[in-house]
Amino acid sequence: MSTIIQKRSELIFLYDAKRCNPNGDPMDANRPRIDEESGKCLVTDVRLKRTIRDYLYEKGYHGKTAEGNFKGDIFIRDEDGKPVTGAKRAAAYKDKADFINKFIDVRLFGGVSAAKGKSFNITGPVQFGMGCSLHEVKENFIKGTGAFATKEGAEQRTFREEYNITYGLIGFHGVINENAAKHTQLTEQDVEELLDGMWMGTKNLLTRSKKGHAPRLLLKIDYSEPLFFIGDLLERLSLEFNQGKKQEAVDDIGDFVIDTRALNALIEKYADKIDRVNVIMDDRVKLSAPINTLNA
Repeated sequence: MSTIIQKRSELIFLYDAKRCNPNGDPMDANRPRIDEESGKCLVTDVRLKRTIRDYLYEKGYHGKTAEGNFKGDIFIRDEDGKPVTGAKRAAAYKDKADFINKFIDVRLFGGVSAAKGKSFNITGPVQFGMGCSLHEVKENFIKGTGAFATKEGAEQRTFREEYNITYGLIGFHGVINENAAKHTQLTEQDVEELLDGMWMGTKNLLTRSKKGHAPRLLLKIDYSEPLFFIGDLLERLSLEFNQGKKQEAVDDIGDFVIDTRALNALIEKYADKIDRVNVIMDDRVKLSAPINTLNA
């Protein structure tokens, strides 16, 4: 039986998005979210959590399996491809304990139940900041022809317009809080599913607007000292672009090297407070030096 996590962890997750829209803004014609001052692409934590939830749902977290076993469920999800109300979703759990026990996304991210007789708010132990590209990106506006005509008998097809970015290496920073984990009963197995959902969920983003995503690097630091974590890990990474390549013209993971020197210096500085450093990395990623795993 998997145990409730006892140690605080910190995460860095890098993935790239190539000729697609990483996170459209519905209030701005679904354009990619781009910071006006820095030119960097932004991705909300909600988008990342949806990626994880969708993958875990497809993996079997949607009630009973074909063998009749209950693997678990996802609280925030659609039914038959359509959004469902909180009141309707409340029929799936009896009380707070059942709410936590049934839904892996509640154990990870927390959740709010506002149904009559089932009102509670749970803070999740896994928290991500806003994702951001590590460089300026180039936004593209594309016009195309739709599949159908505007009306019966018309010869002219409809037109479609969409936005994407040429390329972006997106970075997320996250923390797993062992104190909040006690309240949601977050287990080591749940965290393994989280990491799988981040990596494989991103790899499996195959819709028309999201195809072009690839996970590149996932770093997890487990701390030995209670309440301690380094913070600002993502800011310790920078990109060294190939000679003659401007950052806004980057269009592939091979166009730069990720500078890990500042990150490695931090890991070495706080080595006495670190229990373990785990790294998953795609073979196309180029680093200035291997990430310091403290001889793990």
